[in-house]
Amino acid sequence: MELFNLKHVSFSFPTTDQQVLSDVTLSVNEGEFLVIGGASGSGKTTLLKLLKRELTPVGKLEGDILYKNKPISEWEERQMVEQVGYVFQDPDNQIIMDEVMQEIVFGLENLGYSTFEMRKRVAEMVHFFGVEGLLNAKPSELSGGQKQLLNLLSVLLMKPRVLLLDEPTSQLDPVAAKELVLMLERLNKETGMTIVLVEHRLEELYAVADRVVLMESGKIRYEGNSRQVIGNLYTEGAVQFFPYVPAFARLYMEFEENPVVSAIPLTVKECKQWIGREERQIVPMELQSTLSKKQIILEMDDVFFQYQKKAPFILKSFTLRIQKGQFFAMVGGNGSGKTTALRAGLGSIKPQRGKVRLLGQDMKKMKDSEWLGKIAYLPQNPRTYFVQQTIEEEMQTIGERLKLSDTKERMNRLLESFGISHLRARHPYDCSGGEVQKAALACILMGEPEMLFIDEPTKGMDPVSKRHLGELLYGLQQDGLTIFMVTHDIGFAASYAGRCAMMFDGEIAADGTPDELFKGNYFYTTAINRATRETRRPEVLTYEEAAATWGVRESIY
Repeated sequence: MELFNLKHVSFSFPTTDQQVLSDVTLSVNEGEFLVIGGASGSGKTTLLKLLKRELTPVGKLEGDILYKNKPISEWEERQMVEQVGYVFQDPDNQIIMDEVMQEIVFGLENLGYSTFEMRKRVAEMVHFFGVEGLLNAKPSELSGGQKQLLNLLSVLLMKPRVLLLDEPTSQLDPVAAKELVLMLERLNKETGMTIVLVEHRLEELYAVADRVVLMESGKIRYEGNSRQVIGNLYTEGAVQFFPYVPAFARLYMEFEENPVVSAIPLTVKECKQWIGREERQIVPMELQSTLSKKQIILEMDDVFFQYQKKAPFILKSFTLRIQKGQFFAMVGGNGSGKTTALRAGLGSIKPQRGKVRLLGQDMKKMKDSEWLGKIAYLPQNPRTYFVQQTIEEEMQTIGERLKLSDTKERMNRLLESFGISHLRARHPYDCSGGEVQKAALACILMGEPEMLFIDEPTKGMDPVSKRHLGELLYGLQQDGLTIFMVTHDIGFAASYAGRCAMMFDGEIAADGTPDELFKGNYFYTTAINRATRETRRPEVLTYEEAAATWGVRESIY
C-alpha cells in the first residue's frame, strides 16, 4: 500500500524563481525503509518537509501530494500530527521545554492523553533507548547527540505510522550513530513503521534500506534498491555520486575486473568475503609521518571544569598541547567533554582549576583585544553566528568591524573557495545545513586568524562538500593556520588531521596519528578499516588510502 504519493511536485521559495524541487514523482510504501541522499541544496530537506504538512515551507507549490490516496491538505490536523513524525536536522529547533521529562511528554499532553497512557509510553520508550539517566537533566546540559536522541524519543512516543528523519546521525558519535541505525532498523522490521530518512552519512544505511533515492538540483536522478543504484551509477559513469557509495562497494566496483551488481558488498562481512576470494597479494605502501617540533600555540594543563558547583566535573585533569600549524582532531562519545574542552581552550568558559595558555600567555590575564583577533570559533550550530539578513551583509559587517581594506576581495575569494557564491544574497536560515556551515566558516575566516576552533564542521555536509571543506582546511593549515577540531566524523579526521585524540570521562585517553589512533578499533574507526582488517589486502582507513595502496584508479569527483 502506498502511504505517500508525490505526483509532479515542484517547489520554489517566494524570494527566488529558482525551483528547489522540479517535477518530482515519488511513492513511499507502507513499511518501507527509504533513504534519500544528495548534495547540500539538492532539495532533500524540502522534500521531507512537504511530507509533514505542519512544516510545509512558504513558497509556490505545484503538483499533488497524497497521503493514503487522499490529498494531504484534506486530512484532519490531529491525524497528521500523530501519524507522521518528524525529527529535525538541528535538535535545538525542536526542543521547547526546560526539562527533559517535560519535553518528552509535551506532545502527548497537548493531544490530551491520560496520565496512565503517558506513563506507560514513557516507561516503554525510555527503557528501549536506555536514557533513564537523562530524565532529570535540562536539555541545555545535554550534548548535541543526546538532544537528537531526546527529539527522536519525543516523536516516537506519539506512535507515528511514518517517521521522517533529517540527518539524524549528524551529531552522534560513531557508536551512537550505529546504535541509532540499528534502532531504526528494529522499529522498521518489528513494528512495520515506515521510515523516510535524509542523510549524508550513507555508509551504514545502504545495507538496511529497502530503497535508495539520490537527488540532484531538485530532481530525482537515481532510485531503486541499494545494489541497483550503485550499479547504475557506475554503468552511467555518474562520478558526482561516487562519494555517496560505501567505500568498500566503491573498491569492489573499481577493483573487481568483472563486477556483478548482485555481488556488490554492502556490509563489512560481505566485503571481507569478497577480499578473501581474491588471490593476488598486494604489498602495502610505506606510509611515513613526521612530526617536527614547532612552537606550542595552545597549552591546557590540569584543567578541571564543572557547569554547576554540585554537578560532576566534565573535564578532569585535562591536559593538551597543540603545536603551531597543526591540524588536531578530537573524537569521543557524546557527553565525553569534547566541546567543553574546545570552549575552555578558546576562553569562552573559565576552568575552576588549571591553566590555559595561548602563545605562552595565561588567557585569564589576557585582555580581549590581545586574543580576539588571533582565534576564531565555528560553533556546532552555525546559525547562531549570523545576525544580518544575508550572507553578504554578514561578511561586509565583519570587514567593517575588523577595518579590512580588501573586504570585497576576501569575501569573493572565500565564497568562491567554498562554492557558495550563489548564496551571497540568501538569508542564512534559507540555506541547507551544509550550506550554512560553509557560509559561517567563510565569515570567520575573513579576519585571517592564527588558530581556528571548529565544532563538528562536517555536520549536515554531503560527501563532496566535505571533501572540498577538508581540502580547504588542509590548505589553510599548510599556510600556517592551526586547527583544533571536535568531530564525530572519523573518516574526515583520518583523511585530513595530522594528529588525533580520543576523549573519555573528561580527559584524553589516547593521542597519536590517525593510523595509531583508529586502526584496529571496533567502533572508532571507518567501515573500510573494519572491512580490510586481517585480510589479504593492506589495512586502510579511507578509500583514498586504499586507492593509493592497492593501485585502484581513484575516481574523479
